[in-house]
Amino acid sequence: MNLSFQHNIYFIILAAIPVLLLLYAMVLGWKKRTIKKIGDERLVNELIKNYSPQKFALKFVLVLLAFTATVFALVNLRSPKGIEKVNRNGIDVMIAIDVSKSMLAQDIKPNRLDRAKQALSKLIDKLSNDRVGIVVFAGRAYLQMPLTGDHGAAKMYLSSASTEVVPTQGTVIADALKMCYASFNSKEKKYKAVVLISDGEDHDEGALKIAAQMAEEGIVVNTVGIGSPQGSTFVDELTNQPKTDNEGNLVITKLNEEELKKIAEKGNGTYQLFTNTDDLVSKLDAQLGSMDQRTVTEDSLVNYKNYFQYFLLLALILLVVELLISEKKRSQIKKAAVLTSLFLISYFLFPATASAQNEKKLIKTGNEAYEKKDYENAISNYKQVIGKTPANATAQYNLGNALYKSKKTDEAIQSYDNAVANADSKIDRSRSFYNKGVVLQNNEKLPECIDAYKNALKLNPQDEDARQNLQKALQQQKQQQEKQKKDKKQDKKPEDDQKKKEKDKQKDEEKNQQPKPQPSKLTKQDAEEKLKALLQQEKNLQDRLRKVNAASSAKPEKDW
Repeated sequence: MNLSFQHNIYFIILAAIPVLLLLYAMVLGWKKRTIKKIGDERLVNELIKNYSPQKFALKFVLVLLAFTATVFALVNLRSPKGIEKVNRNGIDVMIAIDVSKSMLAQDIKPNRLDRAKQALSKLIDKLSNDRVGIVVFAGRAYLQMPLTGDHGAAKMYLSSASTEVVPTQGTVIADALKMCYASFNSKEKKYKAVVLISDGEDHDEGALKIAAQMAEEGIVVNTVGIGSPQGSTFVDELTNQPKTDNEGNLVITKLNEEELKKIAEKGNGTYQLFTNTDDLVSKLDAQLGSMDQRTVTEDSLVNYKNYFQYFLLLALILLVVELLISEKKRSQIKKAAVLTSLFLISYFLFPATASAQNEKKLIKTGNEAYEKKDYENAISNYKQVIGKTPANATAQYNLGNALYKSKKTDEAIQSYDNAVANADSKIDRSRSFYNKGVVLQNNEKLPECIDAYKNALKLNPQDEDARQNLQKALQQQKQQQEKQKKDKKQDKKPEDDQKKKEKDKQKDEEKNQQPKPQPSKLTKQDAEEKLKALLQQEKNLQDRLRKVNAASSAKPEKDW
């Protein structure tokens, strides 16, 4: 157990102990001088024969010990339950990943986006002492995760990056760089780098300007090109067909190396062409490792167990005992009375201890019933504990398990929520979120289930079961959405066919029941004037259309 004190400065209070010892010695001297002044020493000793110097000394020792225990409570002895304080030498790295639809091109197998995520995941593993943040961009840029030393969470957010997270399509590299720029500490002029991975398809002149500005602020911008210069088609996820433009032509997305090289040059960084994952990661790691690094001490994720309350309890007991001890000598009956008083005080001081033991016994009994699959009995025992101590996270967690086994899913979810709210450690909260996710997944409540698994991984990034279940749930959700779209199309098709049949039937009826033409009531002059008006309207409409077409750009709107 690695014990430490939180507030060492309070140890200075212990310097009062020598002063208290000096005062005690001065009181003893004063008592002796007073006895001599009163008169005959033997007579005085006879008068104070019931006085006990040993008890006076004992009372002083108890006060001294209570004082010392109080000081130890102030400095707060504690032991780490999570991560210990660590000193690291590192930099801040913002990762900007292109998630536009052009990244689905398969000139890099399985596609550009998947290989980019794979490479960045391996790079994050290499950046063990660095803080990492993630920006995703397409037609707009979004901060997916701010700078953090939690690399497990970074990899989780990276794995969830897809073309669906940014609804606006395009490739706005300038906005991505601005988002990275805003995520850094503006007070530092170095120790900052950007790794941008994209096919760079759109020519973004603003990106060169912002890259140069970031270089002036000490930020190194590195770019990675992924794709092939000759280009490739890609499948549109909505239609499951090769992507076409507005005119029906196949879209060919090509790697724009020249753009990415210029951005890296302006940003005082390097450009890398993706050819092999390991080679790319090694080069980027070497480049980032060559930068100046700063020493940072972190304890943001430390979770401590505190022991100050035990020292306060000890100080209280010592002071109560000191009050009960008299400086006079007592008979055996009085001694028994003192012992009885101490017993009663202990009984009232430690009801929580007795209650805690009873709660542990009930939980143990409930666990035994759970193992025997006697879930109703287990639920009864856990509820007894919760009735006495609603904040007992262990009882809430076990109750959730028993309720789930009893097919009381809503109550089980509520118990897991209570366990999360009252758990002391991140691991316990993570387990509660995980079990909640399992219950929700089995009941096909996929959005809530996905949130539960994500919360579990945030608290415990090493939980591989939660990671695998999250991937399964995301896959199930995707399949469910595809099935709903398919069912909707199938439901709509018969309805459309029926409407078409009814419309055709109506046309046939109208055809068979056409009324005889009525003789026109217009004169020849009226008809000619109306014809001229119609021709003029048509001419005005054509003029307006020509103006609109002339003002419109010849370039079709890009949505990939």
